[in-house]
Amino acid sequence: MEESTRTFPSVVHMLAAASNLAPQREALVCDGERLTYAEYQRCVAWFAHELIDLGASGQRVGIVLGNSLDICIALFAVHAARAQVVPLNPQYTGRELRAIFQDADLHVVIFAQEQRGIVEPIADELKIPHRICIGRENRCLADWRNAADRELPPMPLAEDLATLQFTGGTTGRAKGVNLTHGAVAFNISQRAALLPARMDRERLLCVMPLFHVYAVAMCLHNMVHARGTMVILPRYAPQTVFDLLARERITAFAGSPTLFAGLLAAEGFGQADFSELQLSYSGSSALPEGLLRRWEAATGAPIMEGYGQSEAGPVVSFNPLQGIRKPGSVGVPLPDTEVEIVDLEQGTQILAAGEQGEIRLRGPQLMSGYRNLPEETAASLRDGWLYTGDIGEFDADGYLFIRDRKKEMAKVSGYNVFPREIEDVFYLHPAVQEAAVVAVPDAYRGEVVRAFVVLRPDLSATPQQLAEHCEANLAKYKWPARISVVAELPKTGVGKIDKNQLRGG
Repeated sequence: MEESTRTFPSVVHMLAAASNLAPQREALVCDGERLTYAEYQRCVAWFAHELIDLGASGQRVGIVLGNSLDICIALFAVHAARAQVVPLNPQYTGRELRAIFQDADLHVVIFAQEQRGIVEPIADELKIPHRICIGRENRCLADWRNAADRELPPMPLAEDLATLQFTGGTTGRAKGVNLTHGAVAFNISQRAALLPARMDRERLLCVMPLFHVYAVAMCLHNMVHARGTMVILPRYAPQTVFDLLARERITAFAGSPTLFAGLLAAEGFGQADFSELQLSYSGSSALPEGLLRRWEAATGAPIMEGYGQSEAGPVVSFNPLQGIRKPGSVGVPLPDTEVEIVDLEQGTQILAAGEQGEIRLRGPQLMSGYRNLPEETAASLRDGWLYTGDIGEFDADGYLFIRDRKKEMAKVSGYNVFPREIEDVFYLHPAVQEAAVVAVPDAYRGEVVRAFVVLRPDLSATPQQLAEHCEANLAKYKWPARISVVAELPKTGVGKIDKNQLRGG
C-alpha cells in the first residue's frame, strides 16, 4: 500500500505516526502561533490524560470552540482518551446547545471563555460533571508544547465510538450521528485513494469551521494523514485569506460554494497571489458549475468537488486527482463504496444511468446509527444501505451528479422540479453572484418556485432580465413564479444558504 493511502485504526494512530516520522515538521499555524508534530502530540497526550482522570473514557465530551490551536488539540485529545467527541457550533444559542447537551448526556464540556455566560448555566441545569474553560484568561491547551514529553494513553480501538456529530436541526430535532474510529479513519484512506495529498509537502488553509464534519475530514485529518501543515483562520475576512495565501505559501484550499462566491466578489481578489495554490476542495453543499469555472479561471487552480454526509463518515465520492474531472459532477464513488440510484417512492428499484432518483450507498465508513433515535436510524439504514435523501444520477461514465435534496424537490402542476437546476441556470448569468431557489405552496399548481438572487457588485440586472434568462434556458413549468433581488442571502452557522428562512420570507 502506498504511504499516501495507508489505513490506520484511528486518527490518533495517524497523529502518532506523523509525530514519530516528522517530529519537527510544522503541523499547525494560527494567529502567528506554530506547533510542530512533536509539540502537537505532546499537547494532545497531556490533555488526554487529564480527561481520563476526569472519568471521560467511554463518555461523551462536548467541544464549543472556534477555529484555534485549542480545538485541534481538544478534538484529538478526546479521541485519545477513548471518549466520544461532540463538536458544536460556538454560534449556537442557549436553546440549541441545551437540547444537544441533554441528548448527548455530556460528562465534560470544553468551551471558549466567550461562551461562558451561555454554557455554564446549561451545564449547571443539566448537572454536567466537568467544565473546562479555554482562553487566555483561563488556560490554553497549546501551552503544553513546552511541557515534558508524555506518552499517549492506550490507543482507541477501531470499534470504539469516536464522534457524535449532530446534523440538521434547522427544523425539528438535531440528530446525533454515531461514528466509530474505524469508520472515520478508513474514510480518510478511501478519500486519499482518489484525491491524495502530497506527503510532507502540503500547506492547507482552513477557513471552514472546525466543528463541522467537512473541515475535520478535509482539513484537520487530511493534513495529519499527509504530515502536512494546516494554517487556521480564526475569523473569516477576505483580505486575511489573500494575505495568508501568499505569506504561508498555501498549496491547498478547502472551501464551500458560499466561500468561493464571497472571495470572488471581494475587493482585492484581483491582486491576490495564487501562485503556490495547486488545488481547492469544495464540499458542504453543491457547487454551481458557473462558480467553479470562474474560480478556476481566476486562480489557475482546479476545484476538486466531492460529495458526502455526516452519516457517511463523511466522504462518499470525489473527482479523482489523476483521471477525468467533470465540472458539475461530484466524481466517482470512493473505493469500497457502493452507490446506487433508486426510485423515489420505495427505494428498491435500481435506476439506469441518466435517470434521477434517491442516492443510497453502503461501505465501511457508514454511521452505526443516530443516537437515541431508533426509528430514524431504521428509516435511514435499511438492509445495510444508507438512504441519503439526496437526488442524483449517474452519467454513462459512472460519474455522480447531485440534483437536489429529496425534501426540497418541488411538485409544480404534477412535474418534479429541482431547485438546484434553476440555481445553476441563474449562475450562468454574468451578473449573478449567488442564487437560491425554494418551493412554496400554491393553491392552483400545488407548489411553485421562488428565487432569491444576489448580484455582483460591479454588474446589474433587473428581475425581468433574470426572468428572461430563465425563460431562455428552462421549460416553462420550471420558471420561478417570483424573482427577488436581495442584498444578501441568509446563512446557517456553517455558511450554507438557509432555505428554511427563505421559505418563510
